[in-house]
Amino acid sequence: MGIDRAKIERGVRLILEAIGEDPEREGLRETPHRVARMWEELLGEREEGLDKATRLFQVDTGDQLTLIKDIHLIGICEHHLLPFIGKAHIAYLPEGGRVVGLNTIVRWANALAKRPQLQEQLTRDLAEKIMQEMNPKGALVIIEAEHVCMMIQGMRRPGSIFVTYTKQGPVDITAEVWSLIKGLG
Repeated sequence: MGIDRAKIERGVRLILEAIGEDPEREGLRETPHRVARMWEELLGEREEGLDKATRLFQVDTGDQLTLIKDIHLIGICEHHLLPFIGKAHIAYLPEGGRVVGLNTIVRWANALAKRPQLQEQLTRDLAEKIMQEMNPKGALVIIEAEHVCMMIQGMRRPGSIFVTYTKQGPVDITAEVWSLIKGLG
């Protein structure tokens, strides 16, 4: 399923008209096209990033936790179709020394973020993707994000950070792991 730019453009024109604007006004004439391109960038090309982990590497890891922190994410909240912007921290315990390239995990995170959803679901989906593709002993995913809807409407609380956390298997967020994520260790 691809992005239908023409349909988005028609919808933006309708919104502009509904709020009393003239879509043919000079400053707004190209707005439907720009908005359609933005949505295509935010939500397009999700399937390409969800490819299978075709290359697992064998490394003697023992019981070493692998942590990738501060993966920049932009998701779209399904309640208001506004972005949530933040970072993901992903840790896993390799099984039998099987690890995957870091770019693969970053691609999975970005691809899974490219659909309207709740942050809680994205957190769970990331952990499940890691478990499914890599079969590690366990996986832990934390997402910290600021939701634009919280910044601009309703309670108007910019700076509020929403944290979601899930784990699968015997991996926990210990003080040591948290200090690594926060850069204290």
